[in-house]
Amino acid sequence: MTTDPLLTAYDDQLRTEAEMARATSVDRDGPLWRAVFDHGGFVSYRDLGGVSGDALDALIGATVAHYRDDTDVDSFEWKSRGHDLPADLGERLVAHGLVAEPVETVMIGEASLLTVDVPLSETPEGPVVVRRILPGATASDDLTRMLAAQESVFGGGRGPSLASSMRELESDASEFWIAEVGDRVVCAGRLTPVEGTEFAGVWGGSTLPELRGRGIYRALVAARASSALERGIRYIHSDCTDMSRPILERAGLRAVTTTTPYVWTR
Repeated sequence: MTTDPLLTAYDDQLRTEAEMARATSVDRDGPLWRAVFDHGGFVSYRDLGGVSGDALDALIGATVAHYRDDTDVDSFEWKSRGHDLPADLGERLVAHGLVAEPVETVMIGEASLLTVDVPLSETPEGPVVVRRILPGATASDDLTRMLAAQESVFGGGRGPSLASSMRELESDASEFWIAEVGDRVVCAGRLTPVEGTEFAGVWGGSTLPELRGRGIYRALVAARASSALERGIRYIHSDCTDMSRPILERAGLRAVTTTTPYVWTR
């Protein structure tokens, strides 16, 4: 049992139902929540409830069979956390054909810690402008450029589609923020409030390699945190890479656990 209040809030508020929002279908198998989204399948849980050994192997096998036989997804992600038990979960997932992706750090902190002024120096191509994409005539073009920029940095092809991003934008389920130099998106990210919780997530945000070190990512985080405070949100959380972790730590967020996605592909 954890005594870390931030980790407890994370487990209690941000797992299971909170992760199933906007899924096209959700089913349950023991402790697991198994969803289908337009970009693939997703598995999560509050904890595994003591399931281990042969019983855990059976649960993993049933989940692989579910996505393989009962859905048409090309892949699904089993989202594990570093503080979860049993300790050999990752080995068992790999034995069933899932592949571990890079470990990310779960960072949490008060949104108010992130709302600082970040001076942005002008680039050789011109000034950096941080702005929120709003619904309207240019939204589709803005989102297309934003998604292309993120794909160029993260790759993989498992991110949200333009259609799902437009739905999130128009329903105000997420805010979409970009940093531009001229008409080129050089950094981009989302702010996603988690309904019924004190949290909002900041996702994406990696800057194009040639423009890193100029405070652009930090400015994008500050803009999203300010917007979160205006919405009455207390906490910001992020699954961050080694590139963004030091920036968030300097801002006052704290590492509470790690997360490793295990991915099955047809």
